[in-house]
Amino acid sequence: MTKRKRRTFTKEFKEQIVQLHASGKPRSEIIKEYELTPSSLDRWIIQYNGSGSFEEKDNRTPEQEELIKLRKENQKLAMENDILKQAALIMGRK
Repeated sequence: MTKRKRRTFTKEFKEQIVQLHASGKPRSEIIKEYELTPSSLDRWIIQYNGSGSFEEKDNRTPEQEELIKLRKENQKLAMENDILKQAALIMGRK
């Protein structure tokens, strides 16, 4: 079994595929004709209907946004803590 190279699609292409589906073309035909995976097509439809955008950042829930923010803050605080520990070690030697 050979691995297929990962393909990228433009925003315009994704919009056209979603519009084809919205106009009534069967999902299975779209998948076969454009050699798409069912999960990709489903994700594009959900993203476009939800926010009108295919960007990951535009389709995050408020909980996901908060989690990302808290992880960044946690990483910053851990780094500050490490700096303070090293400064205390240096000051303790003097």
